[in-house]
Amino acid sequence: MATTVAAVSANFTRDLEQNYALIESLVAEARENDVRLLVLPEAAIGGYLSSLGNHGDTLKNTTRSLPPAISLDGPEIRRVQSIVGDLVVCIGFCELADDGETRYNAAVCLDGTTIYGSYRKVHQPLGENMSYSAGDVYEAFDTPVGRVGMQICYDKAFPEAARSLAMDGAEIIVSMSAWPAARTATAENLQEDRWTYRFNLFDMSRALDNQVFWIASNQAGTFGSLRYVGNAKVVDPGGNILATTLLDSGMAIAEIDVEGTFAAMRGGMFHLRDRRPDVYRTGEGALIDA
Repeated sequence: MATTVAAVSANFTRDLEQNYALIESLVAEARENDVRLLVLPEAAIGGYLSSLGNHGDTLKNTTRSLPPAISLDGPEIRRVQSIVGDLVVCIGFCELADDGETRYNAAVCLDGTTIYGSYRKVHQPLGENMSYSAGDVYEAFDTPVGRVGMQICYDKAFPEAARSLAMDGAEIIVSMSAWPAARTATAENLQEDRWTYRFNLFDMSRALDNQVFWIASNQAGTFGSLRYVGNAKVVDPGGNILATTLLDSGMAIAEIDVEGTFAAMRGGMFHLRDRRPDVYRTGEGALIDA
């Protein structure tokens, strides 16, 4: 059975009303195209950090430019639910923990009545740990469009992250990003930038590694010192890009058939089945049994 899915490339800022208006516009476009699963970028509620590395935003230095911290059961998430209705949406935000202090770079999968799953980013690049605490778990969850796993941005550089979700039964892995161009020797054409190349290569590789559908969203435009590379896309289990926005803002829309594609692709070489965990070892010498 075919399902239409979409990945978004768009610019989200600190202005929550701008965020909600943009979400409304994207949801309307998704409905016009019979989309059932819409994937918005990392930090789509409140925007991402304005810079990274040695000059990055930090809780120690400032709270002025940090994203607003939002509770999973707070009014901001409920506002998104009121907008999306029966559309299944994955969206990134800065989560405020129950202690009222700890922040996570997080994502949630929801529709108008249900929160299907949430995730806290595990892998943190370039000083991001100065602004967020790290998550510590990968779990897939069931939704009306299939079993979904979520990860955020830098997570895609780690094969173990996607593999953990695939081993938990994820049929669709959603990768939400605020992925910028390289900070040095940036290509004049950002589509040719080395960080754009890596972004796209990771998306295709992780889909093929695990023979899953991969839906990658990203921020677009600029925010602070960051220039985002867009390239939201839908990738099939063979690593083939079905739709992409390239550098532009917009929506990559594709029709996928999870059951039919899995039967065809996994009927021969099935990477998860053919693994040899008895010979895989970590750098410390311990066997990997996942």
